[in-house]
Amino acid sequence: MKKYEIEAFIKSFLLFFLLQLFLLSTIMIQNYRIGLKEIDEKIKSEMKLCSFDLKCEGLELDFVKRGPDISVRRLYKDDDIYSFFKLPSEDGYLLKVIMKKSTYKKRVSKLKKELLNYGVFYILWIIFISVIFTIYALYPLKKALKINDEFIKDVLHDINTPLSSMLINFKLLKKEIGVNRKLERMEHNINMIISLQDNLKTFLDSTPLQKERFLLRKILEDRANYFQELYPLKNFSINDCDRVLETNVEAFIQIVDNIVSNSCKYSQKDAKISLTLIKDMLYIEDNGIGIKDTKKIFDRYYKESERGIGIGMSIVKKLCDALNISISIKSKVGDGTVIILGLDKVMVR
Repeated sequence: MKKYEIEAFIKSFLLFFLLQLFLLSTIMIQNYRIGLKEIDEKIKSEMKLCSFDLKCEGLELDFVKRGPDISVRRLYKDDDIYSFFKLPSEDGYLLKVIMKKSTYKKRVSKLKKELLNYGVFYILWIIFISVIFTIYALYPLKKALKINDEFIKDVLHDINTPLSSMLINFKLLKKEIGVNRKLERMEHNINMIISLQDNLKTFLDSTPLQKERFLLRKILEDRANYFQELYPLKNFSINDCDRVLETNVEAFIQIVDNIVSNSCKYSQKDAKISLTLIKDMLYIEDNGIGIKDTKKIFDRYYKESERGIGIGMSIVKKLCDALNISISIKSKVGDGTVIILGLDKVMVR
């Protein structure tokens, strides 16, 4: 099962299970109260019979003077359990029938044990029913997601053919006309699309991304040079980034590209964009227009301007989760944005 399927299963199971467990607890408490009343009624019956024939197994007898505060045939629970009964030939005395508190506790303990056994049985039954219910409830959703995944895979497969053809033609053009920056840039973009395809396939198949070691500075300088050509007036700076990472390089490049691309798009023509490593945290900072609602920035299709379609940062968040890279944002409208990537789990010590 995929991660989101496991999460959906656990949440649905817990919801149904806890509701049933609450209902079972209510019933068990009610049964316990009824059971206590039945024990009291049975003890009263035993004491009543004892008062008639004086055959009192497990009970003790005593005679007490009758007083105004003593109620007949009422069950008292103090240090012991006892009740008072009238004597047929004596009005001044009452017969006191006594049950030891330990005997009473044994009966209550037996009741608890019986209810506990029933409770364990019904909890196991509820777990079984909850699993069946959860599987049944999630099956249509799983089927729909499977169809969606298969459709995306088919689209990715169909796109691969024209992309490969374009890549081959670019290489042939390079041989014919020689080195050309525009061709190289377009070829690089096609390679990035192909890399994105591979990552999408990896997400759909739930297979782990392949890791490799690389120098952080080299990747950042390469991406800065790429964006410098696209935005020649921007000022890029890379500081203290001489560390080695071990993760999927293509996915990491996509994370950096999406963040730096937004910094370029949503800032002034001569804006400053800095990439600085402090301890295990990579700070990507710009002095652009800023973000109004940083809590929604990772939501799919959320955007604060007419540009773009609002999926770039959503992809960044998913890639960061896949690579075990934490991400946080600090931003102020009009002052700029700082995006912080936690690289402690991918940094080579």
